[in-house]
Amino acid sequence: MKKIFFLFCLLGFAIITNAQLKGVIDRIKNRAKDKSNQKVNTTADNTVDTAFSKTEKTVKDAAKDITKKDTTKNSSANQPADNNGLSNSNSNNTPSIKAYSKYDFVPGEKILWYEDFSQDAVGDFPDKWNTNSSGEVVTLDKLPGHWFMLTKKGIFMPEFIDSFPENFTMEFDLTCDNLVGSWGLHTSFVELVNKDKMEEWQSANNRLSFHFLPGGDGNGFTEMDRRKNGEGEAANRNDTKQFADISKPVHVAFWRQKERMRVYLNEEKAWDVPKAILPEAKLNSLIFWVQLTDDKSHFIMSNLRVATGAPDTRNKILTQNKWVTHGILFDVNSDNIKPESYGTLKEMANVLKENPDLKVKIVGHTDADGKDDANLDLSKRRAASVKVALAKEFGIDESRMETDGKGESEPIDKNDTPAGKANNRRVEFIKI
Repeated sequence: MKKIFFLFCLLGFAIITNAQLKGVIDRIKNRAKDKSNQKVNTTADNTVDTAFSKTEKTVKDAAKDITKKDTTKNSSANQPADNNGLSNSNSNNTPSIKAYSKYDFVPGEKILWYEDFSQDAVGDFPDKWNTNSSGEVVTLDKLPGHWFMLTKKGIFMPEFIDSFPENFTMEFDLTCDNLVGSWGLHTSFVELVNKDKMEEWQSANNRLSFHFLPGGDGNGFTEMDRRKNGEGEAANRNDTKQFADISKPVHVAFWRQKERMRVYLNEEKAWDVPKAILPEAKLNSLIFWVQLTDDKSHFIMSNLRVATGAPDTRNKILTQNKWVTHGILFDVNSDNIKPESYGTLKEMANVLKENPDLKVKIVGHTDADGKDDANLDLSKRRAASVKVALAKEFGIDESRMETDGKGESEPIDKNDTPAGKANNRRVEFIKI
C-alpha cells in the first residue's frame, strides 16, 4: 500500500472511518453534555500572543512505498491483556520495520507516567485529568483498549504530570473521526506558576508548543510556537500532503535532550529544533488545547507514555552485563514487533556489530495481567521474535543470541498502576 504521509500534522493522526466510529458517535449524542465527575474550569481561551519570526528546520517531504508487514503467530484468546505496544494491534496494514529504517527514536529507560485510560469507565471523563471543556473515555472498533475522546473546544491537562526532566521522551497515539475546515490541536510543554490556572498556559514565561492545523481537503500546515523568559516566537511549515492510510492512529513521539527537541510522526522526523527550550526552564505541565469549528470532529488519543533516562546501551551491556529496554513494542497479546521499535533494535544491533565476540541472552517479561502460563509463553515468543528481527533486519548471527522468557515472575515495579505495568513489560539483553 502506497502511503503518502503529509507531515503538516504536527501531532500526527490518521482518520478513523465514519463506519468505525458510528457507534461511538451515536452513544456520545445520547449522553448528557456535562458529566458529574468532570472537573471544569470556566475561564475563556486566550489568543496566542507571539511574534512569528524565524523558521526552524522542519518536516521533510516524504513519498514512499510502505510495504505490508507479515503478521507473526498471535496469542490465543485466553492470553493476558498485555498492552506492550502503543498502537493498533494485529493489523495487516502495519508498515514493515524497514519502513522505519531512518527512525532514530529510542525511548527513555524508566517510565514515569503511562496513561491508557484502563482505570476509567467508558463514558466518564478521565479521573486524573482536568479540563474547561468536555470529553469522555470510549472504545473504538478494531482498536484495543480505552481511548480519550476530546469532544469540545478547550484545554485538557493530565494532572499526574508534575514535572519534565531535562532528558525525557513522550509518546502517544492520536487519531480523529472527521476532517473539516479550520481546526487543530496544540500539544504544549509548559512552565505554569499556578497549575490551578491552566488557562494561563499561553502566557507562561517558558513554553514549547506544537500545533497541527489540517484543512478539510487534507491539506494544512504545522506550527511550532515557543516562549523563552516571556519572549515569544513561532515557526511554521506549509505543506500539501494527503492522507493515504486512514484506518489507524499515528504514533507521535517527542524526544527532549536538554535544549533540543525532536518530534516524530510515525517513521518521519517532523521537527528537530536544537535550541527549543531554555536549560533553566522548569516545565511542569502538559497541555492539550483543542480548536474545533463544529461538534462533529473529535481528536482521540491513548497510550500516553513519558519516560526518562537517556539509553546507554553500550556501557550497560559491556560493563554492567545487562541492558533493559522498554522500547521494543509488540501488538497486544502478540509477539508481532511494532515498526516503531526500529530505533531500539538498531541500538542493540550496533553494539553487537561493534563487539563481534559479544553474545547475549534475550529475555522477555510481561506484566501480571492474565494467566501465568499464558504470560510465560508470550514472553518466550516475544524474545524469540526479537532474535529473528536482529538476525533478519540487521544481519546479526543467530548463534550469538539465546532467548528466554520470564513472564510476570520477575517484576521491577508494582503491577497495580498503568505505569508500573508498563515498566514490567520489557526486554532484557544479558551478556553471556
